Amino acid sequence: MSAKSEAGFETLAIHAGHTPDPMTGSVMPPIYQTSTYVQDGVGEPRGGHEYARVTNPTRTALEENLAALEGGAVGAAFGSGLAAIEATLKAVLEEGDHVVCGSNVYGGTERMFRTVWSRFGLRFTYVDTSDLDALRAAIRPETRLVHIETPTNPMMQISDIAACAEIAHGGGALLTVDNTFPTPFLQRPLDLGADIVVHSTTKYLNGHSDVIGGAVVTGDRELGERIRDQQRISGPVPGPLDCWLVLRGIKTLHVRMTRHCENAGRVAEFLVGHSAARDVLYPGLPTHPQHELARRQMQDFGGMISFDAGSFERARTVAAATRIFQLAESLGGVESLISVPAEMTHASVPEEVREKIGLTNGLVRLSVGIEAADDLIEDLGSALEKI
Repeated sequence: MSAKSEAGFETLAIHAGHTPDPMTGSVMPPIYQTSTYVQDGVGEPRGGHEYARVTNPTRTALEENLAALEGGAVGAAFGSGLAAIEATLKAVLEEGDHVVCGSNVYGGTERMFRTVWSRFGLRFTYVDTSDLDALRAAIRPETRLVHIETPTNPMMQISDIAACAEIAHGGGALLTVDNTFPTPFLQRPLDLGADIVVHSTTKYLNGHSDVIGGAVVTGDRELGERIRDQQRISGPVPGPLDCWLVLRGIKTLHVRMTRHCENAGRVAEFLVGHSAARDVLYPGLPTHPQHELARRQMQDFGGMISFDAGSFERARTVAAATRIFQLAESLGGVESLISVPAEMTHASVPEEVREKIGLTNGLVRLSVGIEAADDLIEDLGSALEKI
């Protein structure tokens, strides 16, 4: 089934990118666990495959599936979400180029930009991309890329993708959107004017906390081939089993995301009514400052929630007291997770930066799973009573 099929999302999730195996009739694509391929003659690769760093049929199936779900022309799978972002930088930027990045992005993204790529001649400016005037003011003549997350991790800020694309393009830059939190089931940035979508496939796309992976999708074939060149040149590719696991997870993405959203909505409403939870951040709440934008831009509001417990000690107490919510980094699995970003996922972000974006030491982040909502609420309620 091609990436340009008009089939519904649910159908694409299950079928796009592969058909039953022609040799055996296997419904699931085979795991091509090989490093190389026999050639029919010198320089005559059978089926176009020469070496698995360059191409692997299992990986190709995943890439075509992801391109279909995002409404793109080219997909490229990588060994992690950070590898996907790094490949994008390598494909589109040169020494001296300027990048505008959201001030509240995944801590690993900020650390990579600050500690690695700034040493190689790229310059970065961090702004609140939900503030369009601030984004507009940050664009320079040498700006070539604008990178945003929406919703952001972990402050749940929403940026207007269409407006950000217009500002980026007006300044001669490309717009990259990290779509890990919403997934293409809830939000399709390419349809809103973005040039590139990146994912940590580790999270909701895989959905079972058993693989590390990343992906890039673009609607521009020439740009897509430049990104694929980074796969061939640098080799940051996922193994075939990892690709197969993500493909398997995607088949139930629409079912899982629906339940994630339902549960998160109920948990958020519970937290709003609890005196120990301050400043509950969830785009589905009418009190969220960009709630109406989220309603326009997303199909639903996702499974991620943050709230302030008041101090690191109180946050640590809550995180240690839950029994269904597991204390762990990462997100997007079927199981519920709880974390304290200032000491976990965003510990590498300088304290002054965390303070500037409102990421307090008492902030607690929830990845709401697909367990019974009543059980999740009871678990959080019991933990909150500890403080």
